[in-house]
Formats: sequence, structure tokens, C-alpha cells
Amino acid sequence: MAVQTIPARIRWAVDFMDVQPGDHILEIGCGPGAGAELICSRLQTGKLFAIDRSESGVDRTKRRCAAYVEAGRLTVRQIDLATLRVPVKRLTKVFAFNVNLFWVRNCADEVALLHERVLPGGAVYLFFEATRPDQVPHIVEKTSAALQTAGFRVSVVEQKAPAVVGIIGKR
Repeated sequence: MAVQTIPARIRWAVDFMDVQPGDHILEIGCGPGAGAELICSRLQTGKLFAIDRSESGVDRTKRRCAAYVEAGRLTVRQIDLATLRVPVKRLTKVFAFNVNLFWVRNCADEVALLHERVLPGGAVYLFFEATRPDQVPHIVEKTSAALQTAGFRVSVVEQKAPAVVGIIGKR
């Protein structure tokens, strides 16, 4: 199998999250598995639970990260966040990249679920590609409001190269 590259935007976001060896992380929208691969490479005793609504995204992540699945560091499921029952009792981090749910529609139930499952001191990291600067203020406003309403303390980080905006909700 050919080695798959990890896009610079995903690498930057995972670096920013400062994944620790014992973290318990939920990835929302694992897609082709680039984020899962990079996160799992940094885990030792921790685990990643990755979800995607797409069957093809789940299949691609499972294939790309088969060694991590086999080692018990990664679980991948086809499910929507709204119906998710996280098997990990408490999460240290939640990671999502370009998941429009948080700014396109009402996501109060989903964000409340995250607030319930993230440990005090943990955080939700919602990253978006910022290649359309006209959309960034709207994304930041809507996503920040959803996190704040659920009780998270929100901060925003912007990176120029690669063009990424991150909305971080600390518990």
C-alpha cells in the first residue's frame, strides 16, 4: 500500500492539540483517516474513538489505521454525533476538522453531549479550513456561541499557513 501523506492543515491542528500519550480522544468526522493516523501515533495508553456518518470514511480510516485498530488504540464507528453514546466514560479531548454541524445548524444536543463527556480541564478542538476568509467570522461566531451556551470557555486561534481557524472550548 502506498504511504498516504497527512495534509499540513491536519498536521498543524493535531500539533496544536498537544496530544498526550494517555489522552482519550473523540474524533468527529474521521474521513480518510489522516487525523486518526497522526493522533494514534502519539498515543500509548490512551485511545481514539473516531466516528463518521459516511461508510466510506469509516472504511478508509479502518484501512489506513489498521495497525492501531488491531493494537486497541483506535475504534472507528459509522454513526452520527447526535446518536452517539461514547464508550469512553470521560474524554480529555475532542477533535474535528471541517465538520460543518457546529456552524450550519442548531447543535445544542451534540455540544451538550460533548460537555457531559469531556473531563474538567479537557477541551473540544473544532478546526476549519480558512480558505474562504469571508466565511470565517460567521463560522467563529456560530461555533463559539454553541460551545459557550453549553458551558465551555471559548478561545479562537488563526493560522495563516496553512489557512486554519480553530475554535477551542475548554471545560
